Amino acid sequence: MDSLDEEQIETLRKAFNSFDTEGAGSINAETVGVILRMMGVKISEKNLQEVIAETDEDGSGMLEFEEFAELAAKFLIEEDEEALKAELREAFRIYDKDCQGYITTDILKEILVELDPKLTPTDLEGIIEEVDEDGSGTLDFDEFMEMMSG
Repeated sequence: MDSLDEEQIETLRKAFNSFDTEGAGSINAETVGVILRMMGVKISEKNLQEVIAETDEDGSGMLEFEEFAELAAKFLIEEDEEALKAELREAFRIYDKDCQGYITTDILKEILVELDPKLTPTDLEGIIEEVDEDGSGTLDFDEFMEMMSG
């Protein structure tokens, strides 16, 4: 659950409480599916059962809040990573004007200065050296993604 921020935990708590109408402190597997689908998670019934079985440590068929939050976190983090990857791919495509599958380190410097105008030429050289490991003067999407998300 430590991978969730306060806001996400609060949102999950509200969803959980609104379905825990008896105030029992737990919700059934079916309800977990309903909440996940409301959050936009696309999951088959079979996968849902597998994930619940992994998370439902006491095997009660009911999930307490901590178990529910742990389960939901898996999907929230995956969604965030997918969204980030899509945004980075879009940004990469914009800078890879000739669709060559790479951007030059000069273009990377422009991007970095846009993101942080306080970077000095020395800072930029250090970053470039770190990400352009083979010294080719170019970055492919994977290198770009690793740099932007790492």
